Amino acid sequence: MSASLAVLAGVFAIVSGVNDGGALLGAGLRVPGVRPLVALFVLVAAVAAVPMLTSRVAATFTTRLASLPGAAGQVAMTVAVVCALVVVLVLSSRGWPTSLTLAIVGGLTGAAVGLGLPVSAGAVGLVLGAGIAAPFVGATVAVLASRVVSLGRAQSLPRLHWGGFAMQCLAYAANDGQKMLAVFLVGLGVGGAPPLVCLLVAALFAVGAVYGLPRAARTLSRQLLPARQLHAVAAGLGSGLSVIGCAAAGAPVSMTQAIAGGFVGAGVADSVRRVRWAATMKIVLAWTLTLPVSGLLGLAAGLMIRGVAA
Repeated sequence: MSASLAVLAGVFAIVSGVNDGGALLGAGLRVPGVRPLVALFVLVAAVAAVPMLTSRVAATFTTRLASLPGAAGQVAMTVAVVCALVVVLVLSSRGWPTSLTLAIVGGLTGAAVGLGLPVSAGAVGLVLGAGIAAPFVGATVAVLASRVVSLGRAQSLPRLHWGGFAMQCLAYAANDGQKMLAVFLVGLGVGGAPPLVCLLVAALFAVGAVYGLPRAARTLSRQLLPARQLHAVAAGLGSGLSVIGCAAAGAPVSMTQAIAGGFVGAGVADSVRRVRWAATMKIVLAWTLTLPVSGLLGLAAGLMIRGVAA
């Protein structure tokens, strides 16, 4: 693996931990039932272990979206990661949390087109459709889960909270988290999910998750709505089910989008007025900008590299 892509793969895994891991852990930080350190261990263990059982979403990044052969594939992935990191870091610095998955999909597709590599329109369409649907599915399931859970006993909420969180961890590891593995696989020129690579990804992800935890907790648990344990349970069930469904289809989707949709749905189940719509719309705007901007950056960079090489 080239030195530049090795460094980028590591940085990308850490930033994914900040952006994604912080959101997953932050969803339950301010309500009782899930201790942060134990939750971190469960999440990191899932990120390490689940790809060894199924790496279908990683294969979508490495083979289905675009053909990434040899050195040309490494160049395309390098461009995609750089573009994704730039877009996400710029938007996050402005207080607009967004999706690394959308950014890497846009950057990889744009870079492949710019470099003249084959791109699958069908796979791109599947990913876009799943990405658009996931927050709405998460919100809908969260509304239903909130109503069902509210009928039960309050004593059962901690167990349900753990169940929802565990489902989120498995969903992330089977879907969104595999973008990190995909970057390493392209750099190494191998397929599958080598155990040592999975462990490395999980370790770097953990570093970022610890760093990103406080910021994500403020965004998801305080800005979108004043969180209660019922909201965390409903959001966990809603986002987990929607992302697992997409993983079964091999369609990478953003866990942060699904979690945000789950929290909005949980708030709407109480009252539309509970949701802080200004913060919600800011996040939606960031999602809307992420994919096309990263795609255009990837396309421009790919064309420049192709022109120089010619």
